[in-house]
Amino acid sequence: MKTISLNVNTVNKKWVVIDATDKVLGRLATKVAAIVRGKTKPAFTPNVDCGDNVIIINAAKVKLTGAKWDQKIYYHHTGFIGGIKSATAREIREKNPSNLLTKAIQGMLPKNRLGRVLAGNFRVYDGGTHPHTAQNPEVISI
Repeated sequence: MKTISLNVNTVNKKWVVIDATDKVLGRLATKVAAIVRGKTKPAFTPNVDCGDNVIIINAAKVKLTGAKWDQKIYYHHTGFIGGIKSATAREIREKNPSNLLTKAIQGMLPKNRLGRVLAGNFRVYDGGTHPHTAQNPEVISI
């Protein structure tokens, strides 16, 4: 039995749609990160972008368990002295709901050049529609 090692020319990528309605944020993000990375395929190669392109719809309807809407805090720094900013999950959802899923998925991807390429392989939309009908995406349930 030979080990299959994919390269850029032999990768078979497809498009999938995932509905985030009433899904828990972290559990959905782990599944999407695995699909984007390509770990769900039998010929997974760790140094090649072999995952599928994922479209996530209804990101505004994602759930958090417990009291995380008010207790989970996201931090970022402006780059200036004393420029640390914080926002709760509820504040981020009110401002831009797709940022919650984007931050969660990007945090589960590798922190290198391949991870930056993989971050472009998923799209998150707040509503129930997306502009990628030309790619003939396959709807999967998680």
